[in-house]
Amino acid sequence: MKQWIEKNLLIAILLAIGLSFMIFGNVFNFSPAKRVQQETTQTVFRQTDEEKKLKQIADYEERYEQQLKEALEAIVGVGEVKVIVNVDATEQNVLEKNATVQKKRTIEEDKEGGKRQIEDESTDEKIVIVRKGDGETPLVLQTKKPDIRGVLVVAKGADQIQVKKWIVEAVTRTLNVPSHRVAVLPKK
Repeated sequence: MKQWIEKNLLIAILLAIGLSFMIFGNVFNFSPAKRVQQETTQTVFRQTDEEKKLKQIADYEERYEQQLKEALEAIVGVGEVKVIVNVDATEQNVLEKNATVQKKRTIEEDKEGGKRQIEDESTDEKIVIVRKGDGETPLVLQTKKPDIRGVLVVAKGADQIQVKKWIVEAVTRTLNVPSHRVAVLPKK
């Protein structure tokens, strides 16, 4: 029996090591399931960029609505006001560009005395990049507020023509929106 144990000692040690790997592998769970969880987390982060843009649009709309509401309620003859502003997109950055314009003018004459003038113009634009530390960012000239698609104002007192004119004028001048994009309706 002792000889059998000595011969099979190496097999027993390898068997014990294998069992320990199996036990530790289940305890620490080094399985592909974690990789799947990481991949789904990355797709969720991609969706948050879109959600962030939608939140920025909603923030713009809420700011405009609150400011207009306060201003319109201060007008004589206007009572309680409800304002809805529909914004087109998020703010836009206007970037600085280096432009190179090349103009070429050629006058050709043929043997019969005819003249022909050819003008060629080409423009090459490149965005100006500024280095900040290790990164590079484009040079922003200005940031434009988003365009407004339309405005709805529901107000007490809007059934009077003069009050309605004042409301339309206030909205069109404040938000730089044409009057055909502003709807003013009387409130119950």
